[in-house]
Amino acid sequence: MTQAILKPVTFDEFIDWYPENSINRYELHNGTIVEKHKATGEHSEVAGFLCLKLGMEIERLRLPYFVPKECVVKADNELSGYEPDAIVLDRQGTDSEPRWKKQSIITMGSSVRLIVEVVSTNWRDDYGYKLVDYEALGISEYWIADYFGLGGRRYIGNPKQPTFFVHHLVDGEYQLSHFRGTDRIVSPTFPELNLTVQQIFSAGRDAV
Repeated sequence: MTQAILKPVTFDEFIDWYPENSINRYELHNGTIVEKHKATGEHSEVAGFLCLKLGMEIERLRLPYFVPKECVVKADNELSGYEPDAIVLDRQGTDSEPRWKKQSIITMGSSVRLIVEVVSTNWRDDYGYKLVDYEALGISEYWIADYFGLGGRRYIGNPKQPTFFVHHLVDGEYQLSHFRGTDRIVSPTFPELNLTVQQIFSAGRDAV
């Protein structure tokens, strides 16, 4: 008996398939459509707090950037596409994006100033697929906010503890810094940003 081999879904097929006005969110991981789990309240608070603070910093410095409500980032391999928890885009970059105005799709890493993933139970995606694909696309800065300490021990230590990671692209490869507790986040894109890990993971409820 011969078993049928399923053909991987391409990015364009994924976009054509994506249900309009769906209450669910989906991503394409290496040719497979994956439904994103419904975010917990804490996850949503952390993501929303980061979007707020990044937007305020953009406004304060009058930078030509913006934080969109949603978008899809197309990987360079034609078989993956992601909806990040937060993303900072360059207006000049999106002007050159062929699919931005009609489809909210980003295809060039140069259009992205910063991308953020808040870790949930599918932590392997944030530390694995997405890190590799964002690096290959040339996205200059990638944050992983592991507010609940869900990642593997090889990333966040043993015993596990909440950790914030900043990946900065240098000569085509990410250089990694990690922060915990009252550490202030050091961001190459926003060097004047004054936020600690504790403030982020508490979504601003705890003053430091």
